[in-house]
Amino acid sequence: MSTDDTFREGASKTYTRTFTREDVQQFAALSNDEGAHHLVPNDEEQVVLHGLLTATMPTKLGGDIDLLARTMEFEFPRPAYTGVEITCEATYESVEEYDDYTALDVSFVCESEDGDVVLRGRCEGVVK
Repeated sequence: MSTDDTFREGASKTYTRTFTREDVQQFAALSNDEGAHHLVPNDEEQVVLHGLLTATMPTKLGGDIDLLARTMEFEFPRPAYTGVEITCEATYESVEEYDDYTALDVSFVCESEDGDVVLRGRCEGVVK
């Protein structure tokens, strides 16, 4: 496999999304996680996103490069809410090229439009 700037150490990719109540309802039905905080709106008509729904943001970035994740770690310092724009930035911390695959160590952080960190973590995997 030839070296690709896409996988240069220190390079980063971003993805921005605003989740809706319908997104949360669909995820609740899929995951069977129907906690009231995910389904009953607050005074601002927002619900709390499922942590793993928020985690679809870094997994989307991994999917863009066909990353096969071997490990993933998540920390959820603050709740994320529907109707709030969230930006996820993934950074390639370590890149190791082999004959038939590239091994990556990726860190990521997701922030709300107000600058609150709602998710941070790491992932290790390979791209063939």
